[in-house]
Amino acid sequence: MSMLTPPGMGGKYRITGDKYPRMRRGRSRTRIVLAVVASVAAIGLIGWGSFQLVDVFTGGDKASAAGPGPARCTKQPSASPSPGKAAAKLPAPAKITVNVLNATTRGGLAKDTADELKKRGFAIGDVGNATKAYDKKVKGIGILLGAKTASDAALPVLGTQLAGAELKTDTRPKPAEVDLIIGTSFKGLTPKKDADKALTALTHPGPSASASPSCAP
Repeated sequence: MSMLTPPGMGGKYRITGDKYPRMRRGRSRTRIVLAVVASVAAIGLIGWGSFQLVDVFTGGDKASAAGPGPARCTKQPSASPSPGKAAAKLPAPAKITVNVLNATTRGGLAKDTADELKKRGFAIGDVGNATKAYDKKVKGIGILLGAKTASDAALPVLGTQLAGAELKTDTRPKPAEVDLIIGTSFKGLTPKKDADKALTALTHPGPSASASPSCAP
């Protein structure tokens, strides 16, 4: 046995010249790596196969396959002219007779108020003190009193001239005749400019909002 022969080889291999025996590496590490790679690949195939089965049985994403669906329409308010129902029922100021009655202790209020209402186009009836039922008992700015049928006719028209007045009804037979009872908080009629605007808005309502479809994909 040569001195260059590795121990344990029993003289089977001899080293001569520049050639050396090749040692085999252990196969355990290679097998482990291959096993891990194979497991990962198998898991991936199983997951992909499951996804394909689900897609087959459910028909896939039909919405995306068919493209964008039909547009969904929702109603959006848009302005469109519509005649006011109340405008046809409301009488003109000249068709309304107003009795101006003073329920306060201040003199001259009934006459001054009646004169101003006449300038604004209203017909004037009785002018004087309020009856016992209301005399010195009206704490607000005033009461507008008329027939039940005047609640959506003469009373709202007169109400434009005294904003904040209380509207009440009684059993009188004349719907076009109403009372304006002046209360203790009365300081005057609504300024003519504001009263005219309120009367115009009441008798000639502007365009009302109506729903129109608005479609979104």
